[in-house]
Amino acid sequence: MKKTRMILVLLFAALFSTTAFSAQSLDALLKEVKQAKAEEARMNKQREAEFLKDKKKQAQLLANAKAKLAAEKARGEQLKKQFDENEQKLAEAEETLERRQGNLGELFGVVRQVAGDVAGVLDASLVSAQYPGRTKELVRMSNEKKLPSIPELEELWYQMQHEMTESGKVVKYKDAVVAVDGTESQQEVVRVGVFNAVSNGKFLHYLTETDQLIILPRQPAARFTRLAKGLQEATSGIVPMAVDPSRGSILNLLVQAPDLKERVAQGKEVGYIIIGLAIFGFLLALYRFIALGITSLKVRSQLKHADTPKKNNPLGRVLLSWYDNKDADLETLERKVDEAVIKEVPKLQRGLSILKILAVIAPLLGLLGTVTGMIQTFQSITLFGTGDPKLMAGGISQALITTVLGLMAAIPLTFLHALVSARSKALVQVLEEQSAGIIARHAEKLHS
Repeated sequence: MKKTRMILVLLFAALFSTTAFSAQSLDALLKEVKQAKAEEARMNKQREAEFLKDKKKQAQLLANAKAKLAAEKARGEQLKKQFDENEQKLAEAEETLERRQGNLGELFGVVRQVAGDVAGVLDASLVSAQYPGRTKELVRMSNEKKLPSIPELEELWYQMQHEMTESGKVVKYKDAVVAVDGTESQQEVVRVGVFNAVSNGKFLHYLTETDQLIILPRQPAARFTRLAKGLQEATSGIVPMAVDPSRGSILNLLVQAPDLKERVAQGKEVGYIIIGLAIFGFLLALYRFIALGITSLKVRSQLKHADTPKKNNPLGRVLLSWYDNKDADLETLERKVDEAVIKEVPKLQRGLSILKILAVIAPLLGLLGTVTGMIQTFQSITLFGTGDPKLMAGGISQALITTVLGLMAAIPLTFLHALVSARSKALVQVLEEQSAGIIARHAEKLHS
């Protein structure tokens, strides 16, 4: 109790101390306390009214939220039902599309394949040098994942028709041509369909990587370049021209083939020796053939004038030996005439033995070159194996070229030897016949 009293006393003391400045007496303090109590009660009622008002508002908001949630749930159910229906319709539509596409799917694959093939052909075609950029749409079409449209199919059709049309034309046009030294200049180009392109009598190669025409660093044989020059100079009519149906493959192989000088060089030392001997043999045969021809003419002239022998031909010298010994006996005259004929035979047969030897040596030298070439080939096989045929090509080329050169020298030399020998034998036969006639006439004269 004492403690309670003390607390009350202290509480009133505190109230008194707080209102000491505003209340002058306990009545005034009581009045103020009453007013404060009334004010507090009023404020509490106001708070309660506001709270009740907010409670109704929150209840309304909660009711609205629940209504909205119910509406959204209903809408969700409806959307789910619609989604399921759309899924079913989409599956049916895809099945119908796949069924109706049928051959169109195969057509799509064929179009892609054909577009890619045509793009490859056009890319390497000489026509693309004149009409660049033709394959852009075809490459895009070959990489597409959807069915081609009508304009795309028409583009494919047009490019194929354009290539076929240009393949049958011979046209002249100006274009940039890259020379062997790398310089580029505008020149007149003649394109023969899709097969060849020439400029200034030289064959061109179409470089697909840079879309440029370049002059082949090594041109084919002169007969082909003459045809190319004639074609470029022609203005109308039909002119001959070498056409490469492989669109450059045969031409590339043709220009890689060695010419005559390079083939001879493949024979190396043995080949040069064979050629030297062949040239010497040809010149010797030509000289002897001409000499025997002149001698034959002189002998024929002497036959017509047998009563006036001349020293400028073998028959005349034989006849002179008879005139010098007309009074001798038959045996002496026969010996003198035979001696004259024997003296003339070596002159008529001069060079025949050399030609015969050359005709025999040439194939032997060719065989020697063959053996040395095969030795070189086997050495290459021993060192490097058989993996790269180019390493063996040098020895094989030498072996074959020397064999060919030996045969090419031996065959005509044998033929020339036969011709010269036949002409020489004909002259010797004339001398023998005339000498026999001389002896027979002298014998008749003695018996008469």
